Amino acid sequence: MEDNLFQKNVTPDDYTDDSIVHLEDMEHIRLRPGMYIGKLGDGSSHDDGIYVLIKEVIDNSIDEFTSGYGKKIQVNINFADRKVTIRDYGRGIPLGKLLEAVSRLNTGAKYDSKVFQKSVGLNGVGTKAVNALSSFFRVQAFRDGSTRAAEFADGKLVSDTGILPDTTSESGTLVEFVPDAKLFGNYHFISEYVERRIWNYCYLNRGLTMYYNDRRYYSKNGLLDLLENNLQGEPLYPIIHIKEGDFEAAFTHINGQSNDYFYSFVNGQHTTEGGTHQSAFREGYARVVKDFIKKDYAPEVIRQGLVCALCVRIQEPVFEAQTKTKLGSTHLEPNHVDGTNDSPLLKTYILDILKRNLDNYLHIHADTAEALLQKINANEKERKEIAGIKKISREAAKKASLNNRKLRDCHVHYNTNHVRRLESTIFITEGDSASGSITKSRDVDTQAVFSLRGKPKNTYSISKADIYKNEELNLLHNALNIDDGIENLRYNNVVIATDADVDGMHIRLLLLTFFLRFYPELIQTGHVYILQTPLFRVRNKQKTTYCYSDEERVNAIHSTANAEITRFKGLGEISPDEFKNFIGKDMRLDPVLLHKEFDIQTTLSFYMGENTLERREFIMSNLRIEDDESIVVA
Repeated sequence: MEDNLFQKNVTPDDYTDDSIVHLEDMEHIRLRPGMYIGKLGDGSSHDDGIYVLIKEVIDNSIDEFTSGYGKKIQVNINFADRKVTIRDYGRGIPLGKLLEAVSRLNTGAKYDSKVFQKSVGLNGVGTKAVNALSSFFRVQAFRDGSTRAAEFADGKLVSDTGILPDTTSESGTLVEFVPDAKLFGNYHFISEYVERRIWNYCYLNRGLTMYYNDRRYYSKNGLLDLLENNLQGEPLYPIIHIKEGDFEAAFTHINGQSNDYFYSFVNGQHTTEGGTHQSAFREGYARVVKDFIKKDYAPEVIRQGLVCALCVRIQEPVFEAQTKTKLGSTHLEPNHVDGTNDSPLLKTYILDILKRNLDNYLHIHADTAEALLQKINANEKERKEIAGIKKISREAAKKASLNNRKLRDCHVHYNTNHVRRLESTIFITEGDSASGSITKSRDVDTQAVFSLRGKPKNTYSISKADIYKNEELNLLHNALNIDDGIENLRYNNVVIATDADVDGMHIRLLLLTFFLRFYPELIQTGHVYILQTPLFRVRNKQKTTYCYSDEERVNAIHSTANAEITRFKGLGEISPDEFKNFIGKDMRLDPVLLHKEFDIQTTLSFYMGENTLERREFIMSNLRIEDDESIVVA
């Protein structure tokens, strides 16, 4: 316990029942952060805790906006001191309850459905978790010509101004915090992750203006804008945009995608793992289209290549965890106290909307209907072509996996309800020596290893049928369990672990080509990373420093007397005892990110296609000579 209730300077007047509850609340969050924010992480992953903290504060501001108060939210991150500042212009937290609102669990206005309709944060935990998990936390509310500010450290109250007059500031709430490095380690913010969240808030809340580090974000057309700005490929027909009541969806088909892909939301919350609303849309969409085209195609054939942005707003949604990534609600409104429920089923509600709107749209827009039919017919033709090959390859993969030495599996998987599921990781390595070091160093509960025989096949110009014929790639996508979509993905983190040399870089490109060609949603949803391993070891008898760049090497040499310097040329040279330092809590991962301007087809065609002369000219014009006389590409 960080707090000692029996310190000598605690007086009887200070030691009250309320104090005990308050301290227990904050201590419990700090002791079990995973119950409140999913996982800690260092900022490399989009679902790491530092981003959840930002989300929890913004969610409160969004709830003010959706209640009709405050059309502007400002977000600022100082990357130097890692301070996050969020200011909204809503009603402001009631001043008399300011401390309780940010420090005591089960306290807040979200429990009163008359005050907050269809809110994101319903369990009164969010801001309390931010407070408890921050080394510095300050909240200030502006309301009715008055203000009050309070500062906390590690969840403990440091100062409280009390209620003061303020007739110049606009109403609203200001929150500043610095995530606690004692919990999150040497974390860092990746601006792209924050920007993506900011955009999503704007897409889902038309009329809202957000500022992130002084850049303005605004969406006029909601989910239509989201899809237009994020499509990885040309739409086969104009995006269909349906908005009715508490339902909104925008969708189209693209080529080159093995399954359907969703950007799904509930009350503005990004449900990255889907849930009942997404399942209802998938089923309803396939049923309506099937009835329209009057062909008995399987639902997955109709949905193959579908890209959809979907949002529903429901009363008091039930999520499967505090991080709210998967919806569990089956009705538009919650059950009554006695357990009965006369609220419409969410499934029926979505199906009825699709029946009315989608069927009418397809009858009116004959060109769209024809393009959709051609895509579905092409999907069915492809399905028949690979059906036999797929069956044989799956049987072969099943037999091979029983004695597959290429996969050293772990015990905990992402597609389970295990408390450590978010930690589940698979390392894809080159050769037996590298995989041997990782295998001996890994956490067998959450870390698996898949060993490549060498360089995998370049998949840019091959068909899906060829994937099933290739034993290694077939085993890989079976190990990941992504053949029928990523809903059953077995590992949250898919980490490419190759040497930092020319061959290693080539293997990275080949694997990324494979994922982008056939499973782009794996990268789009932020599951793919590159493992950073040290290039140098600088040590003397007193200390050892591992360096990931020349700059780190130079700094280490200057601070280490009589230094012995070792250059690691490959992962196999690093002993298992040393490898534990690089795949544990201090593991460095570089996420593979797709920017809005990134065109998958054009990029893969240039780097992995047959344009040999163009690529050769590009490489030759971008060569540079390093100090150690090795040639690298700029």
